[in-house]
Amino acid sequence: MTATMLRPAHRAAESRSLPARLFLGAEDDPRWSRPALWAVLVTALVLYTWALSGNANAYYAAAIVSGTQSWKAFFFGALDAGSFITVDKPPLALWVMGLSARIFGYSTWSMLIPQALAGVAAVGLVFSAVRRSFSGVRAGHAAALVAAVVMTLTPITVAINRDNNPDTVLVLLLVLAAWFCLESLRTGRLRSLLFAALFVGLAFNTKMLQAYLVVPAFAVAYLACARVSWLKRVGHLLAAGAVLLVSSAWWMVIVDLWPADSRPYIGGSTDNSVWDLVIGYNGLGRIFGQGGPGGGGGGGAGFGGESGAGRLFNDIMAGQISWLLPFCVAALAFAVVMRVLRMPREDAPSGAAWLVWGGWLVVHYVVFSFSSGTFHPYYTTAMAPAVAALSGMGVVVMWRAYLRSRAWAWVLPLAVAVTGGWSFVVLRRTPDWAPWLAWVVLGATLVAVAVLVLARIRSGPWAPTPGGSAQVTAKVAAIALAATVIAGLAGPAAYAVTPLQSQVNGTNPTAGPSTGGGLGGFGRPGGMPGGGQFPGRQDGQSGTTQRPSGGFMRGGVSDSMAKYLVANQGEATWLVAVPSAQQASSLILSTGKPVIAMGGFTGSDPAMTVERLKELVSSGQLRYVMAGGDQGGPGGRGNAEVTSWVQETCTAVDGQDGLYDCTT
Repeated sequence: MTATMLRPAHRAAESRSLPARLFLGAEDDPRWSRPALWAVLVTALVLYTWALSGNANAYYAAAIVSGTQSWKAFFFGALDAGSFITVDKPPLALWVMGLSARIFGYSTWSMLIPQALAGVAAVGLVFSAVRRSFSGVRAGHAAALVAAVVMTLTPITVAINRDNNPDTVLVLLLVLAAWFCLESLRTGRLRSLLFAALFVGLAFNTKMLQAYLVVPAFAVAYLACARVSWLKRVGHLLAAGAVLLVSSAWWMVIVDLWPADSRPYIGGSTDNSVWDLVIGYNGLGRIFGQGGPGGGGGGGAGFGGESGAGRLFNDIMAGQISWLLPFCVAALAFAVVMRVLRMPREDAPSGAAWLVWGGWLVVHYVVFSFSSGTFHPYYTTAMAPAVAALSGMGVVVMWRAYLRSRAWAWVLPLAVAVTGGWSFVVLRRTPDWAPWLAWVVLGATLVAVAVLVLARIRSGPWAPTPGGSAQVTAKVAAIALAATVIAGLAGPAAYAVTPLQSQVNGTNPTAGPSTGGGLGGFGRPGGMPGGGQFPGRQDGQSGTTQRPSGGFMRGGVSDSMAKYLVANQGEATWLVAVPSAQQASSLILSTGKPVIAMGGFTGSDPAMTVERLKELVSSGQLRYVMAGGDQGGPGGRGNAEVTSWVQETCTAVDGQDGLYDCTT
């Protein structure tokens, strides 16, 4: 692909005022385009905001509450207002939700509305990016509308956009980066490329190295398709790399240069540095699992299934993201064939668009499929923009080939057949959930394929002439297209509405029915691997684990203990020190008080030492400590030295199991 493949995209007519262009579009836009877009955006907003309740992921909710109480905690992304330890991600997404909570007061809505709006904005940006990649006006708007609908109805995207995990902000920033990358390729402006790098860097400060998965696609597209000389392409990419480095590293550099004794411990790291978090727990550890630097957690099979080429199609993952992956593969393959055979490409998307979105999808597929570290289904929401864009572009390109070429008219029916067939397979994996839907999808697929094949056999190349058999055949083809939409989108749409029927599952949000494999989803708990069981106290009567709305257990902290701690905190900075964030998050949300999570998210972070604990107690900043029993976090990985010191030195509080008073 070369620069000559790029055609100037449609530019909006300037005769209309800005408000008119916003709501009605440019004068030469199809009349249906802008109203249809607004309908999609409103649908997205409803899906992402309907009946929001609870604290979502209590881990991040506690950090948001703490950020409203302390600007220091806000900047560092600390779990507690006393700034003992940070969450295990950079804080940019927390800043967005935290600012809203500071302005409007903390609540479910003040926390989650920014997430929903970010999701809606991502849908609009995907529409704009796809539309501007076409030289033809109607083709561009048609492809963009399909892309927007697919993005809106991707099940895992609906689930995560109703949550406070950082992935929603990550996706918005990456779509912004793609939009500017495509603009730089369309216009030849270096400034747009630099903005793309800036937004990838900001995405890094949302979820670290996952943000960089789009960089190979952007770089290859620019090298192949930029409208400048090769020497300038390399120079421009180096300049973009410098912007990427600065926009990625500024927070990390500030934090790592900050004196360690006056800032919180970096949660998830092994040496109290953000750099270790980048390359370990949130970097190579995610890919290589426990063997990677800094770990990254295991349990990938418990959340997303065993790693391998088929992971995204297994029982856990298929209903979240895989519905249109076969169609995207067909679209990419056809785009390659078009290029190799030099087929006519009027009104086709630019080669750069195929490279950007295709590269985005391929890299994410490879990394997500073969990573052996912790892998949650909701990570795949980062694939949704590429799936949406490729679906929109593929529909238009295949439809035009179907109309204009007998030789390639079979591509669209084949793609529809494969897509509908896969949807049928996915739906039949849960035969007790909406059992009729799989057969509706199968019937629509058969109708669509049959009508497309028969209509094409009975007609020659279709000319846009009024009346006659061509018009009749076009109406028949419209019926086929309607059946195609049902075949392709009925399954994901049905999954997409299920999160609206239950409280937000913040720890492992998914959509659709239980498949008997992973956790989360409609009608089942989410969170830790192992059949839906969570670490923490078991209820003596029912034998089931107690779980609050945020997806975290109280971890042995009863209501009576929480009341006791609040009543006896005195002048101490922290209410209590507990082994892990599972206990700390729940206490922070229920009491509004700072709580120390000595071992971070899992209880295994080396954040607390005996010396540090002695210092906090002697200075009057801390009075109570929870230790002993099974309170060392998942797998009992608590700090043995700290536990031993507490049990030997401090006084057990009568009637409060596991609680010690270290000032007596």
